[in-house]
Amino acid sequence: MFILPTTEQALACVRVCQMLSNLYKDIRLFRFDDKTGQVYMLAGDELQVIVLSNGIWDFVNEPEL
Repeated sequence: MFILPTTEQALACVRVCQMLSNLYKDIRLFRFDDKTGQVYMLAGDELQVIVLSNGIWDFVNEPEL
């Protein structure tokens, strides 16, 4: 069995992508893990973001912007 993305998660992903775009960061990897239900984004060389199924997102290792 696998998990599908939620509406809250999709909207949060759009917001995060817009934020990264405003910072002129390339989104190098965007992956939905159907086992954990999390979205992982890698932007630039070091920015890592996780978006949970409830729409809450956080940096994996908080960089200084």
